[in-house]
Amino acid sequence: MKKNLKTKVSVKDLNLYYGDNQALHGITMDIYENQITALIGPSGCGKSTFLRCLNRMNDLINSVRIEGNIIIDKKNIYDRDVDEVAVRKRVGMVFQQPNPFPKSIYDNVAYAPLKHGIVKKGPACDELVEKSLIQAGLWNEVKDKLSEPGTSLSGGQQQRLCIARTIAVQPDVILMDEPTSALDPISTEKIEALMLELKKDYTIIIVTHNMQQAGRVADMTAFFHMGDLIEYDDTETIFINPTLKKTEDYITGRYG
Repeated sequence: MKKNLKTKVSVKDLNLYYGDNQALHGITMDIYENQITALIGPSGCGKSTFLRCLNRMNDLINSVRIEGNIIIDKKNIYDRDVDEVAVRKRVGMVFQQPNPFPKSIYDNVAYAPLKHGIVKKGPACDELVEKSLIQAGLWNEVKDKLSEPGTSLSGGQQQRLCIARTIAVQPDVILMDEPTSALDPISTEKIEALMLELKKDYTIIIVTHNMQQAGRVADMTAFFHMGDLIEYDDTETIFINPTLKKTEDYITGRYG
């Protein structure tokens, strides 16, 4: 437990299998509230698989079997009495490729809050859409064209629309799976600035291949390799003074 930091997500001895193939090996870590935690490591090392465990997205894959506990606010999200749809409302997800719904900008943001009964159509919904777009740093760019399709926006704007859509259901945790890998440097910079702003209200966990990005935005960094959590510490320690040679070799680009 880090000093003065509250644990938001506690992962205990998490194992994941695709059929007979074990993809995650006994992952144990605490993820802290209002922090950005970066998951780094070579391709295929289990980062995205681990991320998808945190909102039960892997439940959608038939061959997957999961052992261990993921406790969010003192409740194991894999308990029998937990509804996975409710988990995905509390733990939002932003994907690598921007994926706006084929709907208007307004409806992209309003769809889930209306469906979950968070708001009703009318002024309350309008207010929530505006607030979410402001939080996602997109309001000034789209306020005069809310009825236009979300797909008409640029890639970086689409990704911020997806972030607005995620925060509209008022989650506790936001997962981001390489959210800037498809974007240009200016859009990437905007998303990184946005993440630093959003961590005041949310706990953010990001998978990134971009070491510089992890160094710029993350408070904590976890290094994964071959389905194992090799090292996990505050970002500065991981990058400047890692405990293990394997971490140092990856950080300095000797492999990966």
